[in-house]
Amino acid sequence: MGAVAPEEIRDALREVLDPEYPISLVDLGLIRGIEVGGNRVHIKLTYTCMGCPAMDMIQDDVRERLLEMNGVASVDIEVVWDTWSRKDITPLGKKQLKEVGVV
Repeated sequence: MGAVAPEEIRDALREVLDPEYPISLVDLGLIRGIEVGGNRVHIKLTYTCMGCPAMDMIQDDVRERLLEMNGVASVDIEVVWDTWSRKDITPLGKKQLKEVGVV
């Protein structure tokens, strides 16, 4: 069994939705980095605001989803306080937000 590719990690994280909006963390622009070393995954994650009440829930959801993957034994999450803006949302994310009346 080979190491999981960062693209596979990103695809899996598309299944992890923001608790407030039906959009993935990837499409919302919150995933800032993915590093894979053997069976260990390191995720850089930011939030839309410093007072986000769902920080722990989001991290738990990320960890839980990635640990379901074959080849992933541990997940480290590093919170980075990169400035987030609407520009970070992917075109798909903008479309999904528009469909629910947010953007």
